[in-house]
Formats: sequence, C-alpha cells, structure tokens
Amino acid sequence: MRARSDDDLRGMLADLESDLVERKESTTATDKIAQAICAYANDLPGYDTSGVVFVGAIDDGRPSGLAITDRILLSLAGIRDTGKILPLPQMRVSRLDVDGHHVAVIEVEPSVSPPVRYEGRVWIRVGPRRAIASADEERRLSERRRAADLTFDARPMTGLTLDELDLALFEREYLPASLPADVIEENARTPIERLSALRLAAIDGTPTAAGVLLLGIDPTRHLPGAYLQFLRIDGTNLDDPVLDEKMLTGPVPTLLRQLDELLSLNIHTAVTIGTGTTDSRRPDYPLAALQQWVRNAVQHRNYEGTASPTRLTWYDDRIELFSPGGPYGSVTIENFGRPGVTDYRNPVLAEAMRNLGYVQRFGAGLQIARAAAERNGNPPAEFDVDASYIGLALRRTP
Repeated sequence: MRARSDDDLRGMLADLESDLVERKESTTATDKIAQAICAYANDLPGYDTSGVVFVGAIDDGRPSGLAITDRILLSLAGIRDTGKILPLPQMRVSRLDVDGHHVAVIEVEPSVSPPVRYEGRVWIRVGPRRAIASADEERRLSERRRAADLTFDARPMTGLTLDELDLALFEREYLPASLPADVIEENARTPIERLSALRLAAIDGTPTAAGVLLLGIDPTRHLPGAYLQFLRIDGTNLDDPVLDEKMLTGPVPTLLRQLDELLSLNIHTAVTIGTGTTDSRRPDYPLAALQQWVRNAVQHRNYEGTASPTRLTWYDDRIELFSPGGPYGSVTIENFGRPGVTDYRNPVLAEAMRNLGYVQRFGAGLQIARAAAERNGNPPAEFDVDASYIGLALRRTP
C-alpha cells in the first residue's frame, strides 16, 4: 500500500467537499471511526483509491488540539485486529503535522474482497452519506470482487455447486455467529446472496474454497489435505508402537470440536499431595496453549495444491505439530513469531474462525499460547520454520 505524501494529506484535510475524507475530533467515537474504515474499504463509488479518516481534526479541517501520542496511534491501528471489521482492512496509521499541531491519519485501501462488515453490518459512503448498505448495494459489492486478486480461500471452485455444501449447517451455526439478528431477518437476501456476502460462494452460487472448508459435506473430496492426522505414540520415536490414530475430518467447525475433545482426553494432570487444602494439580500440557497452536495451524496452513494434512503427533515426552505451507506475505522465516508481525494466507477462513469464537484477537495466538505454556511450567516451544512448512515441538512439564 503506497502512502499519500504529507502535502497530499494536508490538501485532503482542507478539502471540505471531498467524500474521501472523514474528520473526528477525538478518539472517543471509536464506533464511527470503525464504520468509516469499513465504508472506505468497501469503496462503493469505485474510486479505487484510499479513503482517509483524520482523528484530531474538526469539521472545517483545523486540528482540534488533541495530543496525538504513540499510544493513540497504536490504539487506532489496533482497530484492525479486534476482529470486528471483516475481512481485515488494509490500512496505514500515521501522524501528520498541520500548522504546528498534529492529527492522526488512517488511510484505508479499497478491499479486493468486498463486502467488508463492521460488527456484521456493511457500511458504505457515497458523497456525504455514511450508512448501512441496502441489499442491492451489497449485491453490487459482491459482484465487484476481482477474482484474479483473491486469496485461494476466496476463489470460486469451478465446477462445484451448492449441493457440495451443508446449507443447514450454514443456517443453523455459521450465519447466526456472523451476522446480527436484524440483518438475518431481512427478507431481501437470497441464500446465495448471503453466502456470497460472506465470501463462501460466488455471486453465481459457485462455492469458494472457504465455503468448502467451512460448510463442505466432504471437504477432502475437493481439498485432499483438509484434515488433521493425530497419532499417539508409546515412546519418543516415530517408529515406536502407536497407541491411537485418528483422522479428524469434516467442515472446520466440526473438526475443531473433535479436536477440543481429543486434546482434553489426552492431557494428563498430575496431582501433588500437600497438607489440608494445599494439593496442586498441573497438566502435562496446558489445553489453552494446544488449542491456540493447532487452531493457528488450521487457520494459516496452505490448502492449495497439496494433499498433506495438518499433523499432530503425541509422544511420551513431547507434542509435535506440522502445518503445510511456510510463512506467508509479510511474515518471513526471519521474523516469524515476532509480536505484531502477521499476515493471512486464508483471510476468509480467519474471519470465519473469529466469528465462530475460535480466534479471540488477530495476531495474538502465538503469544497467548506461549504465555499459557510458561505459566504451566513447560519449556519454551521449539519452532522449525521452513519455506514449505512450519513445525512446532512442545515438551511436557518436567
């Protein structure tokens, strides 16, 4: 994303007629700032250029006198990662000097995969109007998607029909988790339009890869690596006897529920007997850490052109996790795991896992897992990061 020059931004701030600009006096109107970000990401007029939200500016373009601290800039940048604006917008936050005062600048690029929603609602801006999109406006946004620019999970899978999807699962589970009740109750949207608006199908009803992963009756039929292989080994080497072997399949919500049950069954808790009420219990692995790491693998792995599954191998002294596909986008082998460095190979899948409650905050999963393991007394996780895969080993508590 190429940032505008400071002179360009000052000119936009002073242009009271531009509908590519919104001004907010303070950071207290967080909802309205998020709505404006959503509207510019949707770019309904089709300007194909960034919209700008100035924070710390009054309606006539002058600075309001708000002190634009680093903390405020971090807070504004963090709006992107709360999971309330989906799919994740492309935006840049900076500080601009205006006549000896500062304003905060949020530049928002048009999304290649509209419609973008804030708290389940599609916000748009045309001229001076910022409002919730009508069904027709949502349809126009869906039709605008640029298929060549889409990530793999957002691309239609040519030759498939809606018969490949469990539409009852969509209505029963995914739709209520993704959209507010009043939006769902509107009668103007057909099932195909609802699926399309959530990037689970194209506007013609062809399922996307994300639709197959999340709602597919048999996802492995079309994405052969879309399952999790579990092995429980009686020993410390792969050629030791196998105690248990499972293949977790089905749409992602089903797979993750099976995974939670499997993890809970295999974690052992040691009890240290004390006096009176001083008995202590500590599992050999913290459930929260394992959930974060495996969900992270399911979310970020490569599903395109591979039959390799996500693999979880449980030895006597450690757990090993294998995820097909190396670092993606702005994440590299060198900066992997660094706080604040994140990118999304499968943004539609990431959005879905956030909606379903399997992701609390984008970009924080590894840190949450590391903290849980440290509290439990496990040694630090060991990562093996390669261009074609990411491996992890977590050793049990001493």
